Amino acid sequence: MLAGLLFAIDDADDRPDTLVATLPFGGGTLLEFQARLLIAAGISQIAVVVARLTPELIGAINRIARRGIAVDAVRSAAEAVAKLHPLARVVVLADGLVTTGDIVETMTGEGGDLLLVTTDADALPGLERVGRDAIWAGIARIQSGRLTDVAALPKEYDFQSTLLRVCAQAGAEHLLLPAGRSRGGHGIEHDSTQLRGRNDAVLAAYVSNRISWVDRWLIAPVARAAMPWLISHAVSGAGVAGGGGAVMLAGLALTGWGWTVAGLALVFGASVALAIGVALAWMRDETALARAQQGMIAGGAALAALLFGYAASAGGAAPASLIAALALVVLGGLAERAANEHIRRRWWGGARRPIRCCCCRSRRSASRSPDCWRWRAMPG
Repeated sequence: MLAGLLFAIDDADDRPDTLVATLPFGGGTLLEFQARLLIAAGISQIAVVVARLTPELIGAINRIARRGIAVDAVRSAAEAVAKLHPLARVVVLADGLVTTGDIVETMTGEGGDLLLVTTDADALPGLERVGRDAIWAGIARIQSGRLTDVAALPKEYDFQSTLLRVCAQAGAEHLLLPAGRSRGGHGIEHDSTQLRGRNDAVLAAYVSNRISWVDRWLIAPVARAAMPWLISHAVSGAGVAGGGGAVMLAGLALTGWGWTVAGLALVFGASVALAIGVALAWMRDETALARAQQGMIAGGAALAALLFGYAASAGGAAPASLIAALALVVLGGLAERAANEHIRRRWWGGARRPIRCCCCRSRRSASRSPDCWRWRAMPG
C-alpha cells in the first residue's frame, strides 16, 4: 500500500501569515498540485502535517478529499502513525516542493528507505545534507516504522528534519537527481514570485516532454510562449477548447468544400490550440477536458486527411486519392500503436517482460515503466 505525507507548516517568505502550501500554483494551490502528483502515482491515503489550520488550507484539504482518497490533517508524528496504514510505504514530499510526475512515480517502487538527493548545492539552495556529497532533493520513500521512531523523540524537534535524519541514519539508499531537473521545474520555493517562475518551468517541461517530433519542435515552442499569458490572464480551459474546436470545424468544412490549403492550415492551427488546451487542462487538473481535446486532435486530423482525399478525387474516375487518404489514416493509427512504450495504452497487447530499475531496484512490467532516467531490461 502506498501513502503520502505532505507538509504545510512554513510561511511564505514574502507573504507573512500565508502558508507556502496554500500559495497559488497550477490553477489551485501548491498542496493540491503535490497531492495530484501523488494520486497519479498510485497513492491511496495522504496525511498533511500542519501547525495551524487556515481557511485556505482547509479548503485545499477538502478539495483533495473530493478525489476519493483519505486525507487527514495531523500535527505530530504520533498522529501520523495513528492515521497511516502500519504496512504502508510512505512517499514524503518536502514543504514547498515543486516537481514532476515522473520523478514522483520513480520514488514509489518497491524496496526500503530511499532518498532523492543531488550534489548541486546551487540548484536547490537551503536543503539539508544527508551525506558528504549528498543534499536531499525534497522526496523520500520510507517505511511506516520510521514515523514510529520519530514519534518516540521529543515533540519539540522539527518533524520534517527529524524524519529525514532518522532515515539517513537508518541507512536509506540514495537516488541521484539527474542534472538539469532543477531547470525543468524541480525545486523547493518559499517565495510566491519564485513559485510563479517554477509554475512556468513545470509547464515548459510538460509541453516539451513529447515524443512526437511535431509536438516537440512545432507545438511545444508555441505552447511555452502562450501558457504563461493564458495562466496570468485566467483564461478558462473550456474557452481554449471551444475556440480550438470551432476553428477545427471551420478548417474541416473548408477542406471538404475544396479549399484545401486554407482548410488544412486552420486544422493545423486548431490542433496547436487544442494541444495548448490539453496542457492547460493538465495543469488545472481538468482530466475530462484534456481527454476531450486529445480526442478532437486525433479525430480532426483523421477527418482532415479523409476530406482532403475526397476533395482531391472529386471528378475522377477512380477514387485513388481517397484510398490513399484512408491508407494514411490507417498508417497513422499503426504509428500511434507502435509508439514509444511510455505512451502505450493499457489495453494494447505486447510482452510484459519484468524490468528492474538500476537506481531503486524495483520491478515493474515493461508496458508500465515510468520515465525513469536509468530504467533498463533485466538480463535473461
